[in-house]
Amino acid sequence: MAHRVSPEDQERQSALLARIQRIPIVATLGLEIVRFSDGTCVSRTPRSLKYDGVFESFHGGLLMTIADSTACFAILTRTGPDTRLTTTDMNIRFLAACLTDVTAEAKVIKFGRTLCPVAVDLFDETGQQVAVAQVTYMLL
Repeated sequence: MAHRVSPEDQERQSALLARIQRIPIVATLGLEIVRFSDGTCVSRTPRSLKYDGVFESFHGGLLMTIADSTACFAILTRTGPDTRLTTTDMNIRFLAACLTDVTAEAKVIKFGRTLCPVAVDLFDETGQQVAVAQVTYMLL
């Protein structure tokens, strides 16, 4: 049986996608939303040679930016697109060089009154995990 989306949920999803598309770094990186639901977001970003670091692979700082942004979008699925929030801290562990497009899968760990930690896993096109990150946001 197919899952039906209510008109309210459809309107909220459309508003969230519109909000995401207005963020300059999203356009700069070509980041696209694959899917999202309550407390989760999956994004995909194409690899471009202009984003390579010293070792001719996707630059780690940009992978962190992708993780940070995808974490934010996961939180916005719970708060709505107009909520003001900011990153308080983040860390990333690189597991392998990313030589392809990257997929980021973010899941809210805890939706607190003020702080929201999010786990983000990053994968290359073959499904190999290239990094694991944790990002904490503060609701303003």
